[in-house]
Order: sequence, then C-alpha cells, then structure tokens
Amino acid sequence: MQTVSDIKQLRNQVANWRQQGLKIAFVPTMGNLHNGHLSLVDNAFMRADIVIVSIFVNPMQFGQNEDLDAYPRTMEADSQALAERGVNLLYAPTVKDIYPRPLAEQTYVEVPELGNIICGKSRNSHFRGVTTIVNKLFNIVQPDVACFGEKDFQQLFLIKRMVEDLSMPIEVVGVPTVREESGLAMSSRNGYLSDEEKQQATALYKSLKYARDYIKQGHRDFRHIKQAMQTNIEQSQMRLDYVEFRDANTLLEANHNTTSFVVLVAAYLSSARLIDNIYFDI
Repeated sequence: MQTVSDIKQLRNQVANWRQQGLKIAFVPTMGNLHNGHLSLVDNAFMRADIVIVSIFVNPMQFGQNEDLDAYPRTMEADSQALAERGVNLLYAPTVKDIYPRPLAEQTYVEVPELGNIICGKSRNSHFRGVTTIVNKLFNIVQPDVACFGEKDFQQLFLIKRMVEDLSMPIEVVGVPTVREESGLAMSSRNGYLSDEEKQQATALYKSLKYARDYIKQGHRDFRHIKQAMQTNIEQSQMRLDYVEFRDANTLLEANHNTTSFVVLVAAYLSSARLIDNIYFDI
C-alpha cells in the first residue's frame, strides 16, 4: 500500500491507474478505524478495481468546545489495518496541505437548509465543514465511486445532494451501519466509553427499534413515541440531544402521509455524543 500526502503525487498515481482503464473507489475517513470503516473498504472493492482511503481529521467540521484536539489519532494501527485489507493507496494530508490559508478565509461548500436541521441545529456549521472537505477530497482524488456509512444518515444525504447539485460524476454509495453484538453502532467515539457505558448506550438502538415497530403498526403519534424513547434513553443515564422523525427521501419532517421513514437520535453519555438512526418503508 502506498501512503502519500502530496496532492501532485496522488494525482499522478490516479492518472496512471486511469490510463490502465481501472475503476477507482474512495473511502474518506478521519481515522481511528474500526470494523465499520473496514466494511466501507470491503464494499468499495466490490465496486472498483482500486481503493483509495483518506485519513484527515478535518478541523472545519469541529465547533467550539468539541473534541478536535482529543479526537483519537491512530495512524500506525490504521495504516496496518488498511494494508491488510488490500487498500491500494492511503492519502494522509496535513491540515496545511488541505487548508493552506486560515479557515476563516477558506472557500466553502454548503447545502442550504438541510445542513441546519437535525444534527446541524446543535452543531453550527458542522455540515458546511463536512461538505467542504468532501468536495475538496473529491476534487483531489476524482473517484468513480465513494462509500459512506449510513450511521451518519444526514451526512450521507447531504453529500448525495451536493454531488447531484454540482453535477459531479461520482456514484455515492451508502453502506449499512455495522453494529456490536449488543446492537450499539460502531463509532470512533465509542472509544471514550467504558464497558458499562457501552452497555448503557445500547438503549439508543433499542429505542429506535421500538419507534420503527410502533410506526409500522400504523401509529403516527410522534410526540408519544419520542417521549417513550426519551424515557428509555434517560433511564440509561444518557442525556438526549434530539429524536427526529423524517422522510428518508427528503429529510423533511415526517407526517401522516410519509411512507419512507428515518428516525434519528443523538444523546450524550459521559464525554461522548452518540448518534444512530433506523430507516424503513411502510
């Protein structure tokens, strides 16, 4: 596996692969890799000849008092895991490589309205940072396919919208959430939790399954469902950030006519902010 940080070197290698007629898939990450990330790599290999993975902890998507400095950096272990998976190239730029000017002067890309709802309500400018870095990485790597986890449902939705609106010739693929045996969605932030807290955090997925089953039975009293979910989550010593009921095709608020649902939840446990979702048709 090659590891590069220089944009010109990366582009030269990509051009070489293109001359050979090879299809290229891309998996952008912030590192601290777990089996969820590696499932993205496996999915990418199902869709292309070459897989490129990036590791870059993006300062633009972290707000004030968030965990940028504390975010785990595990480059050596990540590199080994990717090499064992057969990844062809690891792109590991520095902040200066990506943002040569101060962030306040950086051109950005934003999906209007949809970036300011759900997680965007409590994480001001977070999704502007996400869409900007993904756009930039897409311009650098120029892949045919890019794989993202469905655990970050809003992120995936916004990236698909950005690609569509900006006419990018890239297929964006959502890969199902990988879970622990307990049902807890795999996340880099799970590393902040003790074993006991990980067990407490399973209340998120249990609550989501409750909501799905209740809605599938024909119920549309979202206020009642949210209250039941909140009670279950708070009994597990978590502090609820939000529960949202949305149309999975539009991200607009669900209503009595909705047939494709996504229920999204975020909660705080210890120092970790955990998110999860479940989507389904009725």
